[in-house]
Amino acid sequence: MQRDGVFQSVCSLDCPDQCGLLVHKEDGKIVKIEGDPNHPVTKGNICNKVRNMTNRLYAENRLKYPLKRTGAKGEGKFERISWEEALETITSRWKKLIETDGPESILPYSFYGNMGNLTAEGMDRRFFHRLGSSQLDRTICSVAGGVGYKYTMGGSFGTDPEDTIHSKLFIFWGINAVSTNMHQVTLAQKARKQKGAKIVVIDVHKNQTGRLADWFIPILPGTDAALALGMMHILFAENMVNNAFLQQYTVGHEELREHVVQYDPETVSKITGVPVEDIYKLARMYGQTSPSFIRIGNGPQHHDNGGMCIRTISCLPALTGQWFVKGGGAIKGNSGYLAYNGDHLQRPDFLKNKTARVINMNQIGEALLTLTPPVKALYVYSSNPAVVAPDGNKVRQGLEREDLFTVVHDLFLTETAMYADIVLPATSAFENTDFYASYWHHYLQLQQPVIEPYGESKSNVQVFKLLAERMGFEDPAFHESEADMIAGALDNPENPYLAGITYDALVKQQFVKANVKPLFPGKLPTPSGKIELYSEKMKQDGYPPLPTYIPLRNDGEEDSSQKFPYLFIPAPNHNFLNSTFSNNEKHQALEKEPRLHMNQQDAIAVGIEDGEMVRVWNNRGECELKAAVGENVLPGVVVTQGLWADMEGTKQLVNSLTPNRLADMGGGATFFSGRVDVEKLLK
Repeated sequence: MQRDGVFQSVCSLDCPDQCGLLVHKEDGKIVKIEGDPNHPVTKGNICNKVRNMTNRLYAENRLKYPLKRTGAKGEGKFERISWEEALETITSRWKKLIETDGPESILPYSFYGNMGNLTAEGMDRRFFHRLGSSQLDRTICSVAGGVGYKYTMGGSFGTDPEDTIHSKLFIFWGINAVSTNMHQVTLAQKARKQKGAKIVVIDVHKNQTGRLADWFIPILPGTDAALALGMMHILFAENMVNNAFLQQYTVGHEELREHVVQYDPETVSKITGVPVEDIYKLARMYGQTSPSFIRIGNGPQHHDNGGMCIRTISCLPALTGQWFVKGGGAIKGNSGYLAYNGDHLQRPDFLKNKTARVINMNQIGEALLTLTPPVKALYVYSSNPAVVAPDGNKVRQGLEREDLFTVVHDLFLTETAMYADIVLPATSAFENTDFYASYWHHYLQLQQPVIEPYGESKSNVQVFKLLAERMGFEDPAFHESEADMIAGALDNPENPYLAGITYDALVKQQFVKANVKPLFPGKLPTPSGKIELYSEKMKQDGYPPLPTYIPLRNDGEEDSSQKFPYLFIPAPNHNFLNSTFSNNEKHQALEKEPRLHMNQQDAIAVGIEDGEMVRVWNNRGECELKAAVGENVLPGVVVTQGLWADMEGTKQLVNSLTPNRLADMGGGATFFSGRVDVEKLLK
């Protein structure tokens, strides 16, 4: 491996942009990371998170070798051990558990802390399928909206973001894109400058994206479906629909026309908090502007009604025929275009017990505390549930169990690792071979190692190979190289968009675009082959077949709206990605401090002034945060930004307040459907 030079790379963060990078090395170390100007979409622009990545890669507290716990769980006392001792401890403990309690007493817990496909869903899935462990339902992020969108469009297929340079109207709906999809904002700004395009933002908080907009529309949390239905009401009533498109490419448009009569602007205004005149203005702007494009964000799906909400918004481009216009349509996600051979990567056929229990990752705290038979061993990688999982106090209570044998594989001694019996040092993405598939743009990208492994750190692929060997798994799949795994994953005859894309092609070109064509004219992977405004499949699955507004639940008790008067939204911030970077001083300094955004009207009513410390609480927990008082949220709504872990003398773990109940579709999370009360903190 060369010790000096500039090397192509790819960002590994769970972000739709998946930027092309140039990594500068001196004497074997990365000294600078910048964007690759030759990447067709990201074009050399990167975020602060990645620009300052070296502070994370070479942080003093990065793990260099395996550790075993010597103190109480959560105390943070560990001593160095060898990999030999670590692997022997893990596998001998697991073998005993399998004998006494069965393999389902063991549970993996992971997500996409590293978006490399081998890292996130490769050798690990093979291993736990072969082990026969309890299976994890990985639903914490986008599943509810993904299911809802699929009912309408048949899968994760949307507009090519490169085409949105032609759009004349951008609606950023429930997405702080400046912080979470910056290159879509870049495209919108170019279209605004070159073609006079307008940018509209619909959100519960006037965040950085809202401040950039030509028009910001504040909305009450969980009511987005009602606003979309109100727009449909006006589009039909004022004949702003494309009847030819509806006739040829949709099913159920006549039923929808009748259905949305009930969602008149006056009714919708009372539900959403959006003024009647603004509902008319928005609908007319959308109905009369072409191309118009909707970027559907992650936010609205994190509600009790999240799946139905996204299903509803996704119907709008069909009404105006925008799918037929270059730069028109919508993006919820585009991962369907880059769908690889997941069965080859994950080998679900290794799981012999097809009725092995499945545990939803959003309810990990409940699972660790109440499941019978209990989870006796937990293996955590590429995730930090002590910070990111809902109902955080229950999660930590579960992790405190002395009879729970916990292993954590990570770059740092995370908040979860503090409860571990064994901690294993993980490589960064720059030390691995892996391939990446964006869920926004249409490019596959290859990562080859840029630097040597840090200390004694190992990749997920390496560790699960070692564990498989010690467990006696002799299947050839546990001996495949990373190159072989990638080649097999790219061999997916079911996805014509990947035709001709091979491992060798990625080695030569670094990034390769899928063979994407416009959705229309064409046939969608829905039961009818068309956009399903009316979905018979939804009816069969127990949902209303037409888009419908369904109010949020009462947050677990009948009088919750009286007892806890504020809807609570723990949104992302600009300089962290979930808990990643939250423990790095540079990124903490960029973000400054956690704050609670509160409407001035609410603050005056309870005697809270801007900058004062407040207590935020409900039946699940409490936080102490600084109030940011103003007009950035509607009355009755409070918003935080970022997952700030508790540090000494602080109470700022916002997921101690969030519900662990599941969304209407896919078992998704309901982070944004909780309620809290707020009072001035008296000390």
